[in-house]
Amino acid sequence: MFDSDSMSEELHALKVDVTRLLSTAGEEAFESSKDRAEALAGQIRAALTELGETVEEEQEQLQGLIADRPITSLASAFALGVVVGFMLRRH
Repeated sequence: MFDSDSMSEELHALKVDVTRLLSTAGEEAFESSKDRAEALAGQIRAALTELGETVEEEQEQLQGLIADRPITSLASAFALGVVVGFMLRRH
């Protein structure tokens, strides 16, 4: 009535099937995650490139402004230094 060898073989076959299914599901999840990570990395690279270009443009404008008005720039820097000094002195 009860064949332990047959049951053992069935359990082994079931174990192999479940292992194969879990392995396949894990590989698919890994590939999906990898694709999403690569897409995110591409978006971050593009954003950093755009940010770098914007900062470079702003730097050029600031340098031009300072070169056009050196005395005003120096006075502004001095005033900012005094304000920061007073603020740090209070704390």
